[in-house]
Amino acid sequence: MSNNSAKYSMLIKNEALRLGFMACGISKAEFLASEAPRLEHWLNNNLHGEMKYMENYFDKRLDPRLLVDDAKSVISLSLNYYTEDKQADSDAPKISKYAYGQDYHTVIKDKLKTLMFFIEENIGEVSGRAFVDSAPVLDRAWAQRSGIGWVGKNTNLISKQNGSFFFLAELIIDLELDYDHPFQTDHCGTCTRCLDACPTDAIIAPQVVDGSKCISYLTIELKNEIPAEFKDKMDNWMFGCDICQDVCPWNRFSKAHDEKAFKPENGLLELSAKELTEITDEVFKKVFKGSAVKRTKFAGLKRNIDFLKSED
Repeated sequence: MSNNSAKYSMLIKNEALRLGFMACGISKAEFLASEAPRLEHWLNNNLHGEMKYMENYFDKRLDPRLLVDDAKSVISLSLNYYTEDKQADSDAPKISKYAYGQDYHTVIKDKLKTLMFFIEENIGEVSGRAFVDSAPVLDRAWAQRSGIGWVGKNTNLISKQNGSFFFLAELIIDLELDYDHPFQTDHCGTCTRCLDACPTDAIIAPQVVDGSKCISYLTIELKNEIPAEFKDKMDNWMFGCDICQDVCPWNRFSKAHDEKAFKPENGLLELSAKELTEITDEVFKKVFKGSAVKRTKFAGLKRNIDFLKSED
């Protein structure tokens, strides 16, 4: 690597941390050979449920050079969303921590645009694209390659320093940089807490999740009715699920985020079980304005809450 590559990499990492990202790692943009058979096996076994979009752009998912012309580097970034805040009513239908504040797609996209602008301003003419969970990019594979952490048995990326309550995002650019070493060690050991705790048995083997059984999938991605087989197994989750992360020993190292945009808004955490059970479209629009929960739309959230109510 040239001296410039090392200098530019340090420049980018420092700016990423200044923007509030928790970690920044860089890997070479190339074909993900080891991921190809795993992805193929997962899709062939229909472990993606109704997420048919996962079948699209198979080649692009594995090769960033098909997403960005002349791509040289994948800059992986993590952003903490861990919070100690909790819903006031312990009987209220539950919402995943990541959705307490504003939609992370918007928050992270803005940070990535700022980082891209910084690169152009300070390094020169660099082309690239920003990705936040909305394009065929295998976030965890790239984050692991760039040294941020390892893929745990629950398939979440885990960091020794920070646990797993963080988002992942990427900038794929046509600039050669200094590349970090992949995170080689798996620190899950013999622990099976996530597998044991999942009420729907969605983690069917270490690092293999049957998406069609995952509570996050059932409450967000699934567009049809929730199958009756999941009655009494939803653990009162109305949007997303944190169980496999809450039980993970590595999350004792999670520290509360200081991202203003992720602070709970509009009285969300104060809503009682009764208020959520009787939620109207008007209240939904007010409470979840700008939130990731809008993905389910009012009808989807109501379906989830009604399904939980039918379990009582």
